[in-house]
Amino acid sequence: MTKRALVTGANRGIGLEICRQLAKAGHAVLLGARDPALGEEAAAKLRAEGLDVTVVEIDVSKPASVKKCAAALKKQGHDVDMLVNNAGVIAEGKLLSGPDPMKGALAVNLLGPLNTARVFMPAMAARGWGRVVNVSSTWGSFESGLEGPAAYAVSKAALNALTVRLAREAGEGVLVNAMCPGWVRTRMGGDGADRSVEEGADTALFLATLPDDGPSGGFFRDRAPIAW
Repeated sequence: MTKRALVTGANRGIGLEICRQLAKAGHAVLLGARDPALGEEAAAKLRAEGLDVTVVEIDVSKPASVKKCAAALKKQGHDVDMLVNNAGVIAEGKLLSGPDPMKGALAVNLLGPLNTARVFMPAMAARGWGRVVNVSSTWGSFESGLEGPAAYAVSKAALNALTVRLAREAGEGVLVNAMCPGWVRTRMGGDGADRSVEEGADTALFLATLPDDGPSGGFFRDRAPIAW
């Protein structure tokens, strides 16, 4: 059955590939971007492949922007069945010296998914069906040592915790999970990364299309559970 998916931060990289894979699977895709012009440029590539993609303006770090996006979709009669919280930033710097990297990291990597969840998840619960995918990282995993830039690691660890708690409040029929795409060859990951965008996006597709008896409140990589 065709569902409608909203992917945030989707005008390039892993987010764009998630849009492609969801659209190829037959779903209507809302490509979320802070800059609509960049979103349209990205969407044009997918439409050229015959895929159903619509651009929506959304800045997840600003609650007003998320609410405005939801209101516009409601006016058009569109429900969001699948929410992929892909928008993210890497904030370089140390925690105890230099410019504070934490505020920006938390605004996008943690509060962004919370903002979208608060707006879109209640309607999913009311309809009795929904899928939420939080794009996280093993750099936010205690098991893996919280590696990488400090603010990024802390914000992704917080996102993992948010995933567990959102799953508890999600309501019947709504499944919430986090995933790690791995080190992917994108502008953020760099050319030296060992995974393609296709490989990085695959687990998001898996989690966004889980069957009704699928897991919730878990952390996944390559479609398999991994440790927090």
